[in-house]
Amino acid sequence: MALIMMPCLIGCPHTLNLSRYNSVIFHNPSRFQGAAMAAALASESIAVASDVPPKMKAWVYDDYGPVSVLRADDGVLVPEVEDQQVLVKVVAAALNPVDFKRRQGMFKSADSALPTVPGYDVAGIVIKVGSQVKNFKEGDEVYGDINENGLTHPKRFGSLAEYTAVEEKLLALKPQNLDFVQAAGLPLAIETAYEGLERAGFSAGKSILVLGGAGGVGSIVIQVAKHVFGASRVAATSSTGKLELLKSLGVDLAIDYTKENFEDLAEKFDVVYDSVGQGDKALKAVKEGGRVVGIWGALSPPGFVFLLTSNGGMLTKLNPFIEEGKIKPLVDPKGPFPFSQVIEAFTYLESGRATGKVVIYPIP
Repeated sequence: MALIMMPCLIGCPHTLNLSRYNSVIFHNPSRFQGAAMAAALASESIAVASDVPPKMKAWVYDDYGPVSVLRADDGVLVPEVEDQQVLVKVVAAALNPVDFKRRQGMFKSADSALPTVPGYDVAGIVIKVGSQVKNFKEGDEVYGDINENGLTHPKRFGSLAEYTAVEEKLLALKPQNLDFVQAAGLPLAIETAYEGLERAGFSAGKSILVLGGAGGVGSIVIQVAKHVFGASRVAATSSTGKLELLKSLGVDLAIDYTKENFEDLAEKFDVVYDSVGQGDKALKAVKEGGRVVGIWGALSPPGFVFLLTSNGGMLTKLNPFIEEGKIKPLVDPKGPFPFSQVIEAFTYLESGRATGKVVIYPIP
């Protein structure tokens, strides 16, 4: 039996009121209604390099600490674009636990110098390309995780800004069927889901149990396991109110953890993907020779640790599944939060009440 530990970089599941959902949630209907949302997103202006001002609006922190260290700054220098980078006009950005853990100083020994503009997930428009960029041009709509190694020297200039500079290899063209809000919520979650399954040796015909199937990561793991890897059977846990959501995602066995213990089931699984920090219990649910993937806390040995690596090629590979509607983003219904409410968005994320991804849109 092998144990795989992944750092918890993305959102974990919490209580969901299904009365607000029809299946997979994208947006809060009170903020953006159908045609209005489409019109707003379609109207995003495509700037050109000559339009880029020397300074931009961004959220910044100068010291590590609680959410109160964040401040809005309209005088941040627009980052220079290196030869293999593109400059992206940020349209939407998503928050992840790694953002506030980094802000709290948990990774300070390997962090870039302060002050920092936070933000990993981005969706936006290319407005300038470096001299060695081959796959993108001005006007391309892209998405991705801007940090190749999220815990090792992440960028000073993140996605919570008007502009961000990103290596070409970390980005992919935005799926045509998604708007910027939906796209911003996918990169870190889908990369974590895919890489975890790949490292676990998951393949067609195998079974999987997803702990926390209604969360930002778990909901994507279900879809990737079923539609990309060809899982023969997908089981997932949630509270009572989220069982129908699990079924809408394609789960074959929805387990109500408030009424039964998944580890006591007679059925065992080839892979258990733990997104909620129940590693010891997960060991009891895996088959002999199976594997446990964890993204929260430590797992008992034997095992190995790896750090998620951002990869635009992975996103490009998964784009057809997204465009065919086989993989759908799960965006928290309270959002998107406007750029002026980044502190409120972080406070909400850190409260543990968020479901799916917390997205910031529009960004000036």
